[in-house]
Amino acid sequence: MILPPDHRNFKIRDKLALARNLFEKTADHIKSNELISNLLSDVIKREQVSRKLMRALGVNELCRECDQEEGGSCCGAGIENRYDAILLFSNLLAHVHLPESRFNGKSCYFLGPTGCVLKIRHTLCVNFLCHKIEDELSIEELVRLQTVLGEEIDSTFLLYEAVKKFIKNYG
Repeated sequence: MILPPDHRNFKIRDKLALARNLFEKTADHIKSNELISNLLSDVIKREQVSRKLMRALGVNELCRECDQEEGGSCCGAGIENRYDAILLFSNLLAHVHLPESRFNGKSCYFLGPTGCVLKIRHTLCVNFLCHKIEDELSIEELVRLQTVLGEEIDSTFLLYEAVKKFIKNYG
């Protein structure tokens, strides 16, 4: 099954429909792929470590304050356009319920009432640290956080490439 060459330019609802269609057609086959299963487990583990560290360092609270009290958020509407069908499909493999509609018109399509609903996130979403966060954390905390986030990004890249290859060769 070949993805349309311009699928990255699709609107988010079309990307979601494409991801769901891919999942419906290939889920049974891809779930039995040992490499992809192992990579998926690794990404989920690393995402959990990243989120736990962000909570422990107070990053989540800083983001909540910025979004709810200061009127701004790096998770603004339009960020979802960075996602393609492969990343969304990977989230379906991770048992993520992809939303049918946007929770907040000013926010990313995937930002729910308690944060991002995705387990497998775009590099930009994982890696971005605003100046407020950088100013709030010590150098040691920033290095620790960026190391953990980098491991999540590396793991996500490996999964993405394996899923892309699987999809390309499936049909």
